[in-house]
Amino acid sequence: MTDVENPQQIQDEIKKICFEGAWAWIIEIVFWFVIACLIMYLIRRLVEGPFYRKPNRIDGKVVIVTGCNTGIGKETAMELARRGARLYMACRDAARCEAARLEIIEKTQNTNVFNRTLDLSSLSSVRQFAERFKAEEQKLDILVNNAGVMATPRKLTADGFEQQMGINHLGHFLLTNLLLDRLKAAAPSRVVVVSSAAYVFGRINKQDLMGEKSYSKFFGAYAQSKLANILFTRKLSEVLRDSKVTVNCLHPGIVRTELMRYNTCPKTWNVIKTVIDLFIRSPKAGAQTSVFLSLDPKLECVSGGFYYNMLRFPVLPKAKDAEMAEWLWQESEKLVGLKQSMAGPPPLTTQKETKKEENSDMETVKVVAREE
Repeated sequence: MTDVENPQQIQDEIKKICFEGAWAWIIEIVFWFVIACLIMYLIRRLVEGPFYRKPNRIDGKVVIVTGCNTGIGKETAMELARRGARLYMACRDAARCEAARLEIIEKTQNTNVFNRTLDLSSLSSVRQFAERFKAEEQKLDILVNNAGVMATPRKLTADGFEQQMGINHLGHFLLTNLLLDRLKAAAPSRVVVVSSAAYVFGRINKQDLMGEKSYSKFFGAYAQSKLANILFTRKLSEVLRDSKVTVNCLHPGIVRTELMRYNTCPKTWNVIKTVIDLFIRSPKAGAQTSVFLSLDPKLECVSGGFYYNMLRFPVLPKAKDAEMAEWLWQESEKLVGLKQSMAGPPPLTTQKETKKEENSDMETVKVVAREE
């Protein structure tokens, strides 16, 4: 009897420890839900990438971050302020910048945070910002060229440049050059340029730099401006080779910021967009490579690199083209009037030249008008 009853007893015991009916379905659903959540968490961690954890501080060091009232720039500014920086927030919208400044002060307890107006679409605004900063500070330890626009409809800046090239490259080109003396005074100092992996689609169109003949929002103008960022970085690192001022650029990843405000989706795609958002970085994660390039001690003498996830990556041959970098530098100097502004006042006219000008007032007026 014992041998016959044993199988039945075993079945009874199994029934005691197993769930049946609705409970079995509930347990299975909960199990797979937990598994799905775990997978999503791991995907988010992978997408977010590494965070800069070193505790080094920069108390008293003077820092400028452009476009930092929101997004990556704000998170970069927040972290640098938290580590003791004397921070200048260079933003186009003074009201929004002030709101961000007060938030940064509250969260970091650093009161050395200043709101300064900078509109990179206006060369006049760039010059005014530089003049005011140089009147306030004798050195600049870190310059983070963060501000930018992406995939905008074709518009012109105040100076007649295509907007993406004007803001993403030319505005920062002029700003950096105007502040080079302050960067050199603080050496070892750093310039950080926010570029993008989108440069791989770009090319510098010498015959149509401003997209007058043909315009493509992303693969044309935006990608070209990001390639210009890298060429500028490499050329500037060469110019500053013996100055102890380093310059590096980076790809922040695909980040949820206002930069993507022109990339709108139909309402019917909202569910798909929500899923896609799982694979897009938070602004704080996107700021980590900017923070790394601004702070890490091992980069004090490293210059001319392109970084992603705090790792140096090789770039395509077109981003290493020395001849193109030289052409772009010279062309940028002409477009922003840098050579003219740094050349000083014109030489005094001779008596003969003065007599000629007196005899031809209309000609003199025409010459002056062309120079302006």
